[in-house]
Amino acid sequence: MNLKERLQADLVIAMKTHDETSKWVVKMIKSAIQLAEVAKGGELDQDEILAIIQKEIKTREESKADALKAHREDLVTKADQEIACLKTYLPAQLNAEELKDLVRGVIAQCNATSNKDMGVVMKTLQPLLAGRASNAEASRVVRELLAG
Repeated sequence: MNLKERLQADLVIAMKTHDETSKWVVKMIKSAIQLAEVAKGGELDQDEILAIIQKEIKTREESKADALKAHREDLVTKADQEIACLKTYLPAQLNAEELKDLVRGVIAQCNATSNKDMGVVMKTLQPLLAGRASNAEASRVVRELLAG
């Protein structure tokens, strides 16, 4: 079952169980996928769909940070629920050590020695992540390993 089929099945389940958060999140993902497919002029592959889901998680995390600053616990809770729902569609995430090992391998492959080489490292690394870690986290690890 591909990700689009899984989303459709989960939407049906959410509607039957009256799970409003899941229903909202799945509809939002499906809508974002449709918009991206129209913009592209064709079907999205799994990696492109995962990128959309990661983008939505990032958006929710930013909203959560704003809600924390405004002391809106209701919005923080809602954002946490949506993030948890979105994360169920991502592959198993790399832990910190696995990510560092992957980054070390890419740095060696690219012969990177300083922060000037960060762009080359990130360009090589991104296809390998495939939804298993955020670009922000990967960027932080690359910067850390190139500096030290």
